[in-house]
Amino acid sequence: MSGIAFIGLGNMGGPMAANLVKAGHQVAGFDLAEGSLKAAAETGVQPATSLAEAVRDKDCIITMLPKGEHVISVWGELAKQISSDLLLIDCSTIDVESAKRAHALAADAGCHSLDAPVSGGTVGAANATLTFMVGGTDAAFAEGQPILQAMGKKIVHCGTEGAGQAAKICNNMILGISMIGVSEAFVLAEKLGLSHRAFFDVASTSSGQCWSLTNYCPVPGPVPASPANNGYRPGFSASLMLKDLKLAQEAAKHSGATTPVGALAASLYAEFESDGHGAEDFSAIIKLLRDSLDH
Repeated sequence: MSGIAFIGLGNMGGPMAANLVKAGHQVAGFDLAEGSLKAAAETGVQPATSLAEAVRDKDCIITMLPKGEHVISVWGELAKQISSDLLLIDCSTIDVESAKRAHALAADAGCHSLDAPVSGGTVGAANATLTFMVGGTDAAFAEGQPILQAMGKKIVHCGTEGAGQAAKICNNMILGISMIGVSEAFVLAEKLGLSHRAFFDVASTSSGQCWSLTNYCPVPGPVPASPANNGYRPGFSASLMLKDLKLAQEAAKHSGATTPVGALAASLYAEFESDGHGAEDFSAIIKLLRDSLDH
């Protein structure tokens, strides 16, 4: 049993903290949103009224925050308050450079640290089936792995500081691109008179098979658990997909990589968000493609 502080109890952080409680950890939580804090308390998380209260006498601190600037701000505050030899884990999806800065803040405080972004969405967070992509030293990974296993089914040590974030943004660039490809194919199939079921039955067992098709099909019917069967309620919102695609483009620019299809995917999701669909699941991008054909 470990004493854990969980900072950021939103749609992902809340159920992740709840799974730590289920695994037998003593978890204190803090969030600026009163509703999130109250919801976490109902799962056994001890609500804290401040960051300082949440992290007091803890062995491990986990953050799940919207942006790199938030992580740097919180970790900067933590560095002033905590003792050495704690483990800091950031599960947010942020840019690689911010992740490295967070690691440096932890090192200056004498603490081990991991960047450990996740894949699996809100369903994976609730069911403790997330995939963690982890960056940090071997010693920090060995220390953090048992804690991460309480929240996920696959824990991958990707390399040193920032490697987890690098893996996450590369993976989600594939996801954003593939969802657009699958959606385009369904729109074309519709125009050619194919039913959704017929096309799915072919593509899901042929060379077009991919996760976006078989697990998250963007049309209702073939995959009952996909957001398309629930009015495109996320899931993983289009705004969050756009955020990750932008992070991938930023990383490509800094590293000198060429990602023209990733850039196009980012531009399409930006258009979709500007049309007012950012809160819908990212698979709803099929609406933009249908609208483009109709005009």
